[in-house]
Amino acid sequence: MTIPGFLNMTNSFLKYLQYERRYSRHTITSYKNDLDQLSLFLKSNYPEVPVEQVNHAILRDWVVSLSEKGLNTNSINRKLVTLRSFFKFLLKKGVVEKSPVTKLGNLRTKKNLPQFVREKDMTLLLDHGKFDNNFAELRDYLVVEILYGTGIRQGELIELKINNIDLPNNSIKVFGKRNKERIIPIAQSLSTLISKYLSVRNDEFQGNSYGYLIVSNKGAKSYPMMINRIVKKYLAGISVDKKSPHVLRHTYATHLLDKGADLNAVKDLLGHQSLAATQVYTHNSLGKLKKAFDQAHPKA
Repeated sequence: MTIPGFLNMTNSFLKYLQYERRYSRHTITSYKNDLDQLSLFLKSNYPEVPVEQVNHAILRDWVVSLSEKGLNTNSINRKLVTLRSFFKFLLKKGVVEKSPVTKLGNLRTKKNLPQFVREKDMTLLLDHGKFDNNFAELRDYLVVEILYGTGIRQGELIELKINNIDLPNNSIKVFGKRNKERIIPIAQSLSTLISKYLSVRNDEFQGNSYGYLIVSNKGAKSYPMMINRIVKKYLAGISVDKKSPHVLRHTYATHLLDKGADLNAVKDLLGHQSLAATQVYTHNSLGKLKKAFDQAHPKA
């Protein structure tokens, strides 16, 4: 049994996100999963309610059920983002007269500062990279170098193509959220590493041309689990709770700000839409600011 109109509206919404809003594949998948979960809840608890009659009380029941299952507040709040976007779409299409999500506020969350790897640990980790011209080892090392050296997201790395790398000018072109393009400068050492990797990779696969920079041991496009596994392997001995590609993005931003980079410049490098998203990294730099104050201010 299906919820009347729900499946059709979900499909229309996802197509709208893909073709009109140009959301990333990863974001669309997340939205679909959220709406599939809501659909299952409605089937079990409100099987006769059509989508245009889903109200605030029903959605609140769903949120309560998610909380009772132990889902963390950040995940629930992310699902609320999906609901707001979905019902805004239905409002635009005239399916509903008002959004039932309007009065549904976010759950309070404990704000955790982004974790990052200390500079000396990162330097030690990368300076002792060993790969002996072996394709897989060189690729794994390059994955960590790129994530730390550019701050790009895991999905952006997976989608990074060779023709978007400008080695002579030491830069890469990245397509971020909503397919927004940005140019990121890279260090000469990273350009050299990429060049060496491409040479080894071409030998490994007998000169075949693959569009994506990072590929599997069989030459196929990389995927999230593979990138995560590589990063966890490299960060195994590092004292951070979460060993993920995003930690290297946090590390990139924190180290730039520690070295005095302009906040707006870091915002552009990370591909953030608002400065507020970048400002969270300034908290990680307060320790160094306090140390500078203690050392230099007469009243310290």
